[in-house]
Amino acid sequence: MKSMKTLLAICLTALVFTSCKKEISELPPATQTGANTFGAKVNGALWVPQGFGAIPANDILEARMAGPDLTINARNFSSSPTETEFLLLVKNITGTGTYLLNTDVNHPSGESSYGYYVKRTLTPTNEWITSASYTGSVTITRIDTMARIASGTFQFNALNMYNSPEPMAVTEGRFDVTIQ
Repeated sequence: MKSMKTLLAICLTALVFTSCKKEISELPPATQTGANTFGAKVNGALWVPQGFGAIPANDILEARMAGPDLTINARNFSSSPTETEFLLLVKNITGTGTYLLNTDVNHPSGESSYGYYVKRTLTPTNEWITSASYTGSVTITRIDTMARIASGTFQFNALNMYNSPEPMAVTEGRFDVTIQ
């Protein structure tokens, strides 16, 4: 009986850790309801936040406001041990409209809005960030501090900080998040 329980535990563990990654066939719809969605095309490939297998991932999509600044983190753990993450920082939001992204390519500045994408195993293997030469924008279509909702679209070009100049294009980005 003990060997049967052990076998069952091994099978369940294997099932959890070998679950297939969810295939993405389209970006989430552009909504303005606080649906907690985020997606973009990274060099033409669809990207959305995802957990790993059947294990639920906490905090794969977070949005915070500190004064007039909006920070959105979106993470994808579906290809573990390789994971990817977006960070959008939009400074000095005054309402709906378009906000430009750029920063010093080597050091994200607390003074500038920027777009950032990282690919890592345990430590970053590649990091892309906007700069004065590789820039983009975030268009805020809804910012409601009472309902705690931020919605919009984004696009940017970024330069790899580690490897030979390897630019990345992020297109058709969209988000509809509940602000924590």
